[in-house]
Amino acid sequence: MPLEGSLINSNVPHSARIWNYWLGGKDCYEIDRQVGDQIVAANPHIIDIARAQRGFLVRAVEHLVRDIGIRQFLDVGTGLPTANNTHEVAQRAAAESRIVYVDHDPIVLAHAEALLTSTPEGRTDYIDADLRDPDGILEQAAKTLDFTQPVALILLGIVAHVTDDTAYGIVERLVDALPSGSYLVFCDSTDAIHPEQQRAMVEQWNSASDNPRVNRSPEQLARFFDGVQLLEPGLVSVSRWRPEGTGAGLPAEVDSFGGVALKA
Repeated sequence: MPLEGSLINSNVPHSARIWNYWLGGKDCYEIDRQVGDQIVAANPHIIDIARAQRGFLVRAVEHLVRDIGIRQFLDVGTGLPTANNTHEVAQRAAAESRIVYVDHDPIVLAHAEALLTSTPEGRTDYIDADLRDPDGILEQAAKTLDFTQPVALILLGIVAHVTDDTAYGIVERLVDALPSGSYLVFCDSTDAIHPEQQRAMVEQWNSASDNPRVNRSPEQLARFFDGVQLLEPGLVSVSRWRPEGTGAGLPAEVDSFGGVALKA
């Protein structure tokens, strides 16, 4: 059951709880399930998007840890813990990995204890901060992460909640603070594959939630990678970023595009 708290309103739908519901989690209220079902009715592909995005996270983190040697992660907009969270994936591959989660909603804060697990060799911390305050995020993250060594910045499905062009400056500020050899792991919503359903989903979401979001075209999403070097296969549907078991062909595309990029 969801955790209760003075800042949690169980009568208002919340994006983190709705996303948790789509991923099969149980940290949600009846209002979240109702709105989640309404959004699915408007766009049945949203569950595929949620699952594909989680698969992208797992594959990207595994690649960075095992193949590149990254040991530090700054995961902004982490949402509610489900299966295969960043610290679990990273520390399975390298127990000494350090992970800092960033979110600012009271739902995730109430579950911070679940996130703050770690191997003895590594460390996992949680920052209560807003994406719109990148300097505050960086200041607090520096208490756990060593910014003289490479860091992987993870921004999955979170920048869509910054609905104007300030989003580009926010991401640029975070990337600028990373040392050479760091990586950006990024994806966000688009309407390139199923435009009518995606637009209907955003309209439904924004009418029911106090945390509006926007779709961006793949060309608009590509701007977030200015100044960094995209790894192969570039900016693609997250379902097609280095998928496993492609002998039968590539997976179907979903309306979440992303990639992994090196800061040289």
